[in-house]
Amino acid sequence: MARVCQLTGKRANNGFAVSHSHRRTKKLQQANLQDKRIWWAESNCFVKLRLSTKALKTLDTRGLNAMAKEAGIDLNKYRYES
Repeated sequence: MARVCQLTGKRANNGFAVSHSHRRTKKLQQANLQDKRIWWAESNCFVKLRLSTKALKTLDTRGLNAMAKEAGIDLNKYRYES
């Protein structure tokens, strides 16, 4: 499974690690992804998603349904029964 946020699409970024002598080596900056179980009020159940921390902050203000609709994902596929 790729390291990609399921709601925002954030993924790794290519960059350079710069040493003290200013030598540059390639470096991969991974997105800060968290596996989270989020309450989906409309369906009265939990959904399990892999989200970036930026998406978690945005989720509080915009809501799960709005972000899922914009990302084009069906939350029923991510239902979590404990």
